This record gives sequence, structure tokens and C-alpha cells, in this order.
Amino acid sequence: MTRRFGFPAPHVAPLLAAFAMAVSLPARSPAQSPATDTVLVHRILAAEDARDGANRALAEGLASRDARVALLARRALARLGDPKFASRDSLGALPVPPVYSEPIWRLRYRALTKASDCAALRTALADSAWHVRLRAADLVHAACAGDAALVAALQGWLPSATAIGRTANGAAWQPAAHALVALARVAPTDARAALPGFARNASHWVRSYAARAAAVLGDTQALRALAHDGNDNVKEAAIEALAKLAGHADDSVYVSGLVAPGYQAVRASALALKGATPTRPMRHALVTTAQRLRGDSSETSRDARTEVMARIAEMADSQMAAHIATLASDFDCVVAGRAAAIATALGTPTEPRCTPFARPLPGDAVRLALGDDVRVRVVMAPASGGGSFVVRLRGDVAPIMAARVLDLVRAHWYDGRAWHRVEPDFVIQGPSPDDNEFVGHPRFMRDELGTVPHVRGTVGMSTRGHDTGDAQWFVNLKDNLRLGRDYTVFGEIVEGIAVADGVLEGDVISRIEIVTRR
Repeated sequence: MTRRFGFPAPHVAPLLAAFAMAVSLPARSPAQSPATDTVLVHRILAAEDARDGANRALAEGLASRDARVALLARRALARLGDPKFASRDSLGALPVPPVYSEPIWRLRYRALTKASDCAALRTALADSAWHVRLRAADLVHAACAGDAALVAALQGWLPSATAIGRTANGAAWQPAAHALVALARVAPTDARAALPGFARNASHWVRSYAARAAAVLGDTQALRALAHDGNDNVKEAAIEALAKLAGHADDSVYVSGLVAPGYQAVRASALALKGATPTRPMRHALVTTAQRLRGDSSETSRDARTEVMARIAEMADSQMAAHIATLASDFDCVVAGRAAAIATALGTPTEPRCTPFARPLPGDAVRLALGDDVRVRVVMAPASGGGSFVVRLRGDVAPIMAARVLDLVRAHWYDGRAWHRVEPDFVIQGPSPDDNEFVGHPRFMRDELGTVPHVRGTVGMSTRGHDTGDAQWFVNLKDNLRLGRDYTVFGEIVEGIAVADGVLEGDVISRIEIVTRR
């Protein structure tokens, strides 16, 4: 994920000296302070969320006799002055998350590598843990084509393609999907015979794997058909593969992909057109797509929009300058700046005009910042193995983000959506309205970096750059301390981590509910 960092804004500088002095002052205990001024806390949090370093609430907070209020102001100034928040350790330690041992199967998972021989992979295909079995299938290489037992094991998985549910320790469509791609490497005749059925499967998850298998088989005909699939994840996988196999011979397919509603498919299509010989219809399609995406008013479409703007920059001529200049007026300052630069380069001097969306401070931010213990329960659908795990929101480090997540829980935004990314020795991630990392909530969430480490069981916010939280969670399945520099921890699992460990790709969240504590 690309991160973007800048220097402190000029209006923050006058307060940084006050911040430095305040950090060195001894903190007063809550017992020494009068009742907390919740109105001031609200103003401080709102100033931080708006990235308003000149707000008087910050100076008032620094001068507060209430240690908690002063700490919130110092932390807000530190985050505003340095997006990397290098001074975070100066604010004192916060309670550490629970410590969890790892499931024993993860050792067997890690033992499998690209260098694993066929005998080891064959053995792993019969492991008691499906995560290990699926990894073995993913690592099967062409040298294993002569291992009849290994090939037979993969063939035995194919009938599960139509499975629509699983038990807690079982699997559904996942074995068949992974087996098809593996067979494309070791038994291509078998994979070709099975591919049409997979490409027609009712599950878009299975059809996406059909596109991956077609890529291994070099089946451009199947990929062209899948590039017009009704699901944009399937389109994305097919277009990415087709671009590598056929190049610009299929530019018409990529142009048609620009009309997809899913940002992942639009981005893949725009990438596939890189270096294409521009035509008038192609230029028109790109500008029309840029206008349509602006009309969507989704901040999390930025990756797709910037890729479209990159193709416009490559292909535009002076006759398009006026149309491109209109794109310099936008809610996203990054996109507006790129459009203005393109129009100016084409001879139409243009200044970017951006008006980011304003978001009110969520109602629970103050109480979370002041220490309320709020927990939510993630309940998995019975057809996805069932079970649940409980997450305690870390309002002490990320009160605004935690409060926004709580608002989404109340609105049932997460209910019925899936974990689309599963890396059993790293993270699980989701949910997304379109089961894809490029499609999130239409409004960004600000980063709130802190001192809580990304250890096993913590829950972070997915981003694609600084301050681009998309409402997708990621659960750290192991210690991932390197993520601390860039990603916000807003929660930690306090019950049921084994359920999170057992999630498979495509598993559905039945609901997330607020836990009522007695």
C-alpha cells in the first residue's frame, strides 16, 4: 500500500513549541482535576479530525488542568504536525493488548515454502487444517506433474466447487477453486476440461479462480468471456490476466471494462490500457469514466480515478483540454491536482479547486476518548463455519475511528459481507461492499496512529495511503509490528480468537453487534 507523507502545515508550527513544552510537564492525575470538560474534548477531537492545527481548542486543551484533556490536545498536535507521529512514545504507554498463543497448525503452514518438494506438498494436501491444505495446493509446481497421488488428491477436490456452506472445521468451494489453479500447472488437460464449468459457477469467488486458472493455461478465449462477467472481481482478474497474455490486441475489452461500476475493474482496465495507441473512442471513454467516477462521490475510488487520470495524461490532445479542465473541480484534492496539471500541460492553464467532504464528529468519540469500554461481537454466518469473536474498541488511542466504526455497526453496514482477503500467517481483511480492497466506505477515515503495537489479535484499519481509511478491518493473526508506522489499531480481540484464525476466503459475517456488558 502506498503511503503519502508531508511536512507539518504552516499553521501547526506556532503550536509545536507549546506542544514540546507541554510534553515535558508532569501530568496531573484525574483526581486532581475538576469534572472533565466534555465540550472542550469534543472541540479538540473535531479539530484533529478536520486537520485544523489553528483551532483554538488545541491551545485551550494544552492549558487545561485536566490531565486527560491536555493529553488529547498534545496528541492531536503531534499527529497534525507529523503524519508519521514519530513523537508518539513521548505521550506515555497505553495498556497492551492480550497475548495469544498461535494455533499449532500455523507451524506446519510456515514449513511450506516455494522450495517444498512434491512429497511434502502431497502430505500437506491431507493435513487436518484447511489453511495448510490450501497453501500446499497454491505451492504445487510443474515438477509435481508426475506425482500421480498428488494429482489425484487435487482432482478429488474439484466436485466441491458447488458447495455453498461449510462446518467450523471444514471448507466449501475453496478446495475446488485452489485445486483448479494447481491442476492448470500439473495436469492442464484436466484443468481445461473443468474450466468451463467453473467459469459458469454461481459463485463469483469460484469464477475469479477460473480466471486465474485460465491465465495459467494461457486461455485467452476464456479470459475474454470472463472479462465481461457480471461480477467486477471476476472482470478484474480476467482483465489483469488478459493484459499480460494478449497485450494491446484486446484494448477493446479493456475499454469496455471502464464502464464497470466496481472501482477494481475500472482500475484494472485503465492499467491494461497503459501504452496503448490512443483512438478517439478510447480518449472519450476515459474522460467519460473520469466524469462518472466524480459523480459517484466516493473518496475510496481514488486508486481507480488516479489510474484513469494517468491514461488521460498519456493520451489527451489539445482538443480535450477544456473537458479535462472541468475535472479540476473535485471533492478529492489529489484528483483535482492531476486534472489541473494535465489541462495546463495541454495549453489551458487551470488551477485545482477541491472541496473535501466535511464529516461531523461521531457521537461516541468523546466517551471513547475518555475511557469507556465498548465492545462489539463479530458473528460469523452458520454457512461460514459459525462462531464469533469479541473486539474491544481502543478509544484510548483511536477514539474518532472507533466511534465511526461503532456508527457503522449500528447501521448494520458490515452485516452480510465477507472477509475477502485471507492470509493465514498475516491478516484477514474485510468486509467490502464489493468483496475487494479497492471498494470501501465512500468516506475516508483519518489515521490515528498510536503506541498500541500491531500484535496478534489487534484490529487495524485498511488504508491505501495516509488518511484513507476505507472502513475495512484487518485482524492481525500474528505479530506484525512493522505495520505500526502506517496503520491505526482501533480494536483488539478479547474473546474467540480461534474463530478469526479459522476464517477462510469468502466467509460471511452474519452481523456485528454491540456487546451489552453487565
